[in-house]
Formats: sequence, C-alpha cells, structure tokens
Amino acid sequence: MSSFVTIELGGDDGSGGGEGRDGEILTAYRSEPTGEIRGALILIHEIWGLVEHIRQVADRYAAQGYLVIAPDLLSGVGITPDAGLELMALMSEPDEEKRLAAQPRLRESFAPAYAPEYGEWATAALGRVVDYLVEQPGVQGRIGVLGFCFGGTYGFALAAADTRVRVAVPFYGQAPEADRIAGIHCPVLAFYGGQDERLMTALPEVEREMAAAGVDFTATVYPDAGHAFFNDTGSRYDADAAADSWARSTEFLARALAG
Repeated sequence: MSSFVTIELGGDDGSGGGEGRDGEILTAYRSEPTGEIRGALILIHEIWGLVEHIRQVADRYAAQGYLVIAPDLLSGVGITPDAGLELMALMSEPDEEKRLAAQPRLRESFAPAYAPEYGEWATAALGRVVDYLVEQPGVQGRIGVLGFCFGGTYGFALAAADTRVRVAVPFYGQAPEADRIAGIHCPVLAFYGGQDERLMTALPEVEREMAAAGVDFTATVYPDAGHAFFNDTGSRYDADAAADSWARSTEFLARALAG
C-alpha cells in the first residue's frame, strides 16, 4: 500500500543536524509492506527529485518487508518531479547543440540545491523523517537510509548526523568530510560505477578515512558501469550492476536490521 504523507518540520530535531523552518511541511511518498514490518528505510532520490522511478524503487523495498519513506527534498527549490524529468531529458539530449544550449538552465535549476544553507536544511529535514519513523508501529528503532547520487550523498550525511540510523546504503554518493565521517556509527555498504571518474578518484581516500574512524565500510565497485547505473530510466543504466547491487543491498539491510 502506498500514499503521500506530510511531515512537519521546524525546531531542533535532536539529531544534531540543525533546525528545520517552523511551520514548514515536507511531502513524502510512503510505501508499506503487506505483512510484518522488518524495519524502515528512508529512500532519498536523485537530483531529479521524487520521480516515478524512485517511487517504484520504494515499492520494491517495501515488498521486501520494509516501511519506506521517500521524502521530496527538492520541490521546495523548484525541482518538482515534472521539472526533474524535463531536466533529465535535457541533460541526456543526444543532440550536442541542444544539450549545450540547455547548460545555463541546468546550472540555474540545480544551483539552490548546492547552496550550503540548503545542505543544512536537508539534513535537518531528514532528521525529522527519522523522528517520524521512530513513532511508526512495528519499526522498533530499525531504521536505515538508502539513496542514489544526490540521495547517496545525503544518505552518508544523515548517517553521520543521526545515531538512530542503523545502516546506510549509498549508491554513488559523495562521502562527508573526514571530521563528519567520525559521526557514522552504523555499517555502510556503498556502491560505485568503475567508470564514474570523480568518485573513483576519491574512493581510496574515503576508504582510508572510514578505516581511521572505525566505520564498518564496504565499497562495491562495478568496473564497467558508470554513474547512475541503477536508474533503468536513464541512459547509463547497467542491468547487471543494478541486479547485483539490488541483491547485495537487500541482503545487507536484512542483516543490519534484523532483530
């Protein structure tokens, strides 16, 4: 069963992630399992927003027994699901001239999401989603976070900011700075495409920093895959990497959230 819910923001969420804006409401997609709840997942979307693809992924994890909440973190800065799909089409435009002509619009659309104050707001909002899940029947504190690209980066950030998160599964996300990595107290399974040059260049240092902080960190790299390999609506989808990461993620979550 699925529906859209609203979560009230504002005030200190108790996680150390900052404060929300009083009176503000966060919309989220909620997908529930048909049987007993095995735990809860916060599913964080890509930079394209809470598009149908992400809602379908939420349903897939719900079918595994998890109560899944996928918050809409970007409509407030103009990247609604419809706008996100349009921006995704522009970035994937096969005509190079049209793609280059769209660059100013893409930069303008994404700029608010990369402002420092937005990062503080988003992390605090995710803390409120944790608050919401703590109160849900059957969850019993078994809360994990999973995200893709933009969402993978915020999956790392939430794990570093909120000790109530018991497992994190970021897909091709950017890890926090070393001083924030020390705040991660849960196991992390991170997925990467070997052709994703920027993240692959950073990965050795991320692994060293995770080890220095004592974080239980596992990186799985698919040598022939690129960025966004899990998104079957995008041009960089890799069916083999997507299938393997799905199997690994469900097994990892089941172990981490058991009991």
